[in-house]
Amino acid sequence: MTTRPDLEALDRADPLAPFRERFALPRGQLYFVGNSLGAMPKASAERMRRVVDQEWSQDLVRSWNRHGWVDLPQRLGDKIGRLIGAAPGETVACDSTSVNLFKALAMAVKLRPGRRVIVSDADNFPTDLYMAQGLSGWLGDGVELRTVALDRLDSALGEDVAVVSLSHVNYRTGELFDMAAITRKVHDCGALMLWDLAHSAGALPIELAACGADFAVGCGYKYFNGGPGAPAWIHVAERLHAQVRSPLTGWFGHERPFAFEGHYAPAAGIASLLVGTPPILSMSALEASVDLMLEAPMAQIREKSLRLSAAFIELVEQHCAGHGLQLVTPREPGRRGSQVCLRHAQAWPVMQALIARGVIGDVRAPDILRFGFTPLYLRYTDVWDAVSALAEVLRSGEWQREEFQLRAKVT
Repeated sequence: MTTRPDLEALDRADPLAPFRERFALPRGQLYFVGNSLGAMPKASAERMRRVVDQEWSQDLVRSWNRHGWVDLPQRLGDKIGRLIGAAPGETVACDSTSVNLFKALAMAVKLRPGRRVIVSDADNFPTDLYMAQGLSGWLGDGVELRTVALDRLDSALGEDVAVVSLSHVNYRTGELFDMAAITRKVHDCGALMLWDLAHSAGALPIELAACGADFAVGCGYKYFNGGPGAPAWIHVAERLHAQVRSPLTGWFGHERPFAFEGHYAPAAGIASLLVGTPPILSMSALEASVDLMLEAPMAQIREKSLRLSAAFIELVEQHCAGHGLQLVTPREPGRRGSQVCLRHAQAWPVMQALIARGVIGDVRAPDILRFGFTPLYLRYTDVWDAVSALAEVLRSGEWQREEFQLRAKVT
């Protein structure tokens, strides 16, 4: 049975503990939503001040050359690539996850002429399904989205499948899927593999190259702690660079963007996936955060993540039994991402009551309480305090108060 002194001992021995001081964390709150919006690194605020006070304010347009703004998408992309097991030149920071997903799906369909099916998990993150639906509707010509439960993926694979698009970690359950095994299975049927790493990149070791992934996308604002609406990124395996053509041919993807020619000529390599002018302010904040991430050994991040989530599950079952909670996240460490999801019929008001006590989690409709574990700033004792607060909310019934029933736009 885990006790608070046990967790205090883990905190004292934690090799990642010094990283906590490098984040701006609000006093009196425990933050378990790094899987939705990461906390702010102090270095990001410092970088933003430098960009605003010197690079933009004083150096103005000269900063594109003087401070390397023009190369920031590729420079940052290569840094992200180191965190996802990609080779240099295979990843670029740009646009949003949804836009990059559209690019990747369109390129994959083009690479498999005669194959007109996009396969995805029926419980995939909604925007992934929306973008696939939009692309199939736009292309017409028999292109369709086929959704199945992931445990029935084999039944959806065939000679008509162009690309399979899946999330590495399910956003509602926290389940981690076997990237290498699924990618092999997809390649065996002749299709291409596209991974959405939004809920795994920065939280656990990823080896895109070793797994043979063709495409990947992800965001910058979850475990990368890049800030609200931070730029996303897209990865394309180098072996495909000579074959792919972005469906969005903007000027920053041109081989000579400042030649201002009337005919589009794609840049070489991953740079051809760029579209418009990069958002320097937000991209600079993300780069500072990624630099911080690169200092922390990913193996240590993963080990602590699993310990945190295991302690959370154990303590919930010890202290919250009999109050209508059901564990949704897999118990097996190898099948768990960096979040724990609990089902409760009154998930929304329960979470609002918990937030009122200073424990910040979130809800996914209709009945999922989510708790994300970001090892760089969460302590083991935070898990004890969070579960203690949850147990008291459930025992006292305070979640039934009227103010906790009111729904907000963002959940």
